[in-house]
Amino acid sequence: MNIFVTGASGWIGSAVTDELLANGYAVTGLARSDTSAAALEAKGVTAQRGSIDDPGSLAVAAKAADAVIHLAFNHDFDHYDAAGRTERAAVNAMLEALEGSGKAFLFASGAAGAAPGRTATEEDPSPFHGPDSMRGGSENLALSHADKGVRPVALRFPIVHGRDGDPGFVTYLAQVARKQGVSGYIGDGSNRWASVDRPDAARAVRLALEKAPAGFRAHAVAEEGIPTREIAEALGKRLDLPVRSISPDDAPAHFGWMAMMFGLDGATSSEITRKTLGWDPTGPTLMEDIAVGAYDA
Repeated sequence: MNIFVTGASGWIGSAVTDELLANGYAVTGLARSDTSAAALEAKGVTAQRGSIDDPGSLAVAAKAADAVIHLAFNHDFDHYDAAGRTERAAVNAMLEALEGSGKAFLFASGAAGAAPGRTATEEDPSPFHGPDSMRGGSENLALSHADKGVRPVALRFPIVHGRDGDPGFVTYLAQVARKQGVSGYIGDGSNRWASVDRPDAARAVRLALEKAPAGFRAHAVAEEGIPTREIAEALGKRLDLPVRSISPDDAPAHFGWMAMMFGLDGATSSEITRKTLGWDPTGPTLMEDIAVGAYDA
């Protein structure tokens, strides 16, 4: 099978690409630059130049592939509404190209926000609808195509951590801690973040491609809820910085755009995903990665 992967050279996408190649799949990867294209080709991937800003080219590539794994997203938090509209246009173009084919369309979605105040499960629908909502409401848009001859599968990712240069949220928190001279958490720090090790996340994606039914919400979650105070304490210990609470009013000035994300309660269960896919995460925990220095640099 030839799988078209957007975001194939990204943090999650590169691990997914490696997982697919190791299990006998051919991969066509979307590449925004010559550097990304060369890196993909060096590992045996067919590079297709383009970006998620060009829905037409995405549709052509999706139609030519046996399945699609859409992991690219423009994480521009200063223009997040525009990023969501771009995401929706990209998803819609690929879905229309796949209608009636029976092919799988797997796509990245967030784990947080589905069930504020309690632990979210795979049965909780996304509360985000329409182009101006989170990620352009693409999860509900995609899953609505389950009765249009497409096998859509939502890939709900939590914090995806690792020891190979994680560019994500925990790295940003470590940078803020060094800049501010204190490792902070918001309020009492009881709100929780779910997490998963990067290779475990990649394996969940491959298993979802192989086993998930149409309309499934796959939760690639190993740890369902780590209090943010404990994350701040672990970073403070590793970076030799004091740890203290930041009031919600002061959080935007202290954390910048991360204040909204770090204040969310995103506890997420993966019980149904584990049973459905036969997925058993075995990688290190977030605390273990912090403790060995994955976020020192």
